[in-house]
Amino acid sequence: MFTGIIETVAPVAGVQPMGSDEAGRRLVLEAPFAAELSVGDSVAVDGACLTAVSTDAEAGTFTLEAVEETLRKTTLGALEEGDRANVERALKAGARLDGHFVQGHVDTTGRVQSVEKEETSRRYRVGFEPEWARYLIPTGSVALDGISLTVARLDRAAGTLAVAIVPHTYGATAIAERWAEGAEVNVEFDMLGKYVVAQEKHSLRNPAASTVR
Repeated sequence: MFTGIIETVAPVAGVQPMGSDEAGRRLVLEAPFAAELSVGDSVAVDGACLTAVSTDAEAGTFTLEAVEETLRKTTLGALEEGDRANVERALKAGARLDGHFVQGHVDTTGRVQSVEKEETSRRYRVGFEPEWARYLIPTGSVALDGISLTVARLDRAAGTLAVAIVPHTYGATAIAERWAEGAEVNVEFDMLGKYVVAQEKHSLRNPAASTVR
């Protein structure tokens, strides 16, 4: 479980194939907390939950594995050495929750359609398949590339949402260097919304199950 509050923007120190071109990849990342990680720890990379398989305290790096299913559903397959990724360690029990509950289970990818610079912020419009719009509400939560954000605008029919990026978030994440118009982003919809939609579907299919007795 994560919060969508990015801890660091980690340089990709290496990308290692795990087999053929169609196989998974090992990602070697640099981070100031690399020495604190243990093998088996969960780390969100651009919003995708991965498992640390090795650490190198002296080099300040750690290695994670992204298997085929992860590469199919996320943008991680496009990461190359020298790129930088949003990174967050798993939430500790009892810690302050600042963003929202983020599982690190990317639902789909979207694409930046436009960037509008305002006086004190930037507004990004992101497009996605309209079928996913049922998981969104205006001013609800969404995670883009692992960043906890608020839905500022929503067009369900067109399959677009807009988020306002404040200066701190712009500087503390990889948005400035990655979110140009046309860029692909990982999208995770609010977990609570997904459960509500699933329950509604179940109730419609099984009316008797929702009857109060």
